[in-house]
Amino acid sequence: MPRVKAAQAGRQGPAKRRLAEHFAAGEVITDLSKKEWKLGLPIGQGGFGRIYLADTNSSKSVGSDAPCVAKVEPSDNGPLFTELKFYQRAAKPEQIQKWIHTHKLKYLGVPKYWGSGLHDKNGNSYRFMIIDRFGSDLQKIYEANAKRFSRKTVLQLSLRILDILEYIHEHEYVHGDIKASNLLLSYKNPDQVYLVDYGLAYRYCPEGVHREYKEDPKRCHDGTIEFTSIDAHHGVAPSRRGDLEILGYCMIQWLSGHLPWEDNLKDPNYVRDSKIRYRDNIASLMEKCFPEKNKPGEIARYMEAVKLLDYTEKPLYQKFRDILLQGLKAVGSKDDSKLDFSVMENGSLKAKAVTKKRKKAVEENTESSVEDMECSHPQMEEAPQTRSRTRKRIQK
Repeated sequence: MPRVKAAQAGRQGPAKRRLAEHFAAGEVITDLSKKEWKLGLPIGQGGFGRIYLADTNSSKSVGSDAPCVAKVEPSDNGPLFTELKFYQRAAKPEQIQKWIHTHKLKYLGVPKYWGSGLHDKNGNSYRFMIIDRFGSDLQKIYEANAKRFSRKTVLQLSLRILDILEYIHEHEYVHGDIKASNLLLSYKNPDQVYLVDYGLAYRYCPEGVHREYKEDPKRCHDGTIEFTSIDAHHGVAPSRRGDLEILGYCMIQWLSGHLPWEDNLKDPNYVRDSKIRYRDNIASLMEKCFPEKNKPGEIARYMEAVKLLDYTEKPLYQKFRDILLQGLKAVGSKDDSKLDFSVMENGSLKAKAVTKKRKKAVEENTESSVEDMECSHPQMEEAPQTRSRTRKRIQK
């Protein structure tokens, strides 16, 4: 399959791209508003950039408890460009706070954008962006928990993700790559979850005009293949219904530990056809993933509601929340904003070894967005067909 090989080769990036040189702790960078930021220790690197702890400039060194991170990459590389555009348009602190207040939320899981700019060092120019710092990603916790989240936790997570999706959709963007590794816990509050990595975010409705449905064989199967939408399998640009569909697949995996097509990810057409078949018969999807008697009826209802959405239709987000809230009620719970990652077996906690693993995973400061420095081409926003990084996860 040449398309797959091309995508995998593309992940290596053009040879001309350079990795950002290492900046020593204490390096001061100045953003476009003339605010100074001091860098701390690097906490990792992605394809072409590095991520450093960061704080506002002062006489003190940047400690391990720094509230922010700086994403830094050579300015001629471009992967940070699309993500930066999203943050500048939709993630200013005052925008997020206004939304939280207006919609009476406790918080909103969208990282705040604190500044950006260019920094010259040794004759080279670097683009940087300052955003919130986070803790562990959900994928690590999921794996530490024997690849299972409780029904209550899955529903709580999904309610918060719906809050996030409504916000970014109302700001003309869709995410297109929702998955556990792109969901990070707050650095200080493990009951708060944030959706990161907007390098593949797509402006589906510029100036209020929705992109039209158009299949493009060159873009078939964009996204993370086990979760991506049926539209994406057909090469159609991401949309709001696609984000909700992706979330549905995440819920099923988090709760059951498996998706029916997971064992054949090297064949994207098989994955696409499986999703279409199960969309047409959601009862069979539930039977396949939850063979026991106690099926999560709310997930089936959620998937049925997604199925009815048109490509350009604005979802009734509260309708989807209500479906999930009914699921919480069915398990004798309510939306208490708590995220419990303990693994349950027949109502009892599983072996303590798992909870220890989970504790270790949470304590790791792994800002998983490090890997997601591999963002998109700077022109992706205006011309999605030029995406050079499709982020196909054909091989696990």
